[in-house]
Amino acid sequence: MAKGKYEYWLTPEGLLKLEAWARDGLTDEQIAHNMGIGTTTLYNYKRDHTEIVEALKKGKEVVDIQVENALLKRALGYTYKEVTKEQVPATGEMIITKEVTKEVQPDVTAQIFWLKNRRPDRWRDKQDIEHSGQMGGVMIVNDIPKPDTG
Repeated sequence: MAKGKYEYWLTPEGLLKLEAWARDGLTDEQIAHNMGIGTTTLYNYKRDHTEIVEALKKGKEVVDIQVENALLKRALGYTYKEVTKEQVPATGEMIITKEVTKEVQPDVTAQIFWLKNRRPDRWRDKQDIEHSGQMGGVMIVNDIPKPDTG
């Protein structure tokens, strides 16, 4: 294969490689390097060939979903089983000697991150508040005397 030739990257094999690199979390710069081209050339390929854009998008989508799932799991907390195995000297067989269920507490930082991104209308740091009425000027307060109670 002659590296850098866009024709190869439009073949099923080439598109599969692009998708796999994107799924592995490589940046566009790293993908361009693997292709044997410059980043600008990759951007030109993406501009001119929708098949390349779709392969990269498809690969990145898988990773994005995995990260979303991991963030949600961390935000909510979870349990898992920790298994300890030891080798039996006589047979060399590995046997389970201990199994413990452990709990990972919900992570407040993950919760904040999730809410700020998923519900920015309610959770972003900066709130947009509209004021109505006159700004500045003189405020008149009517001082009403209290009635005599004595």
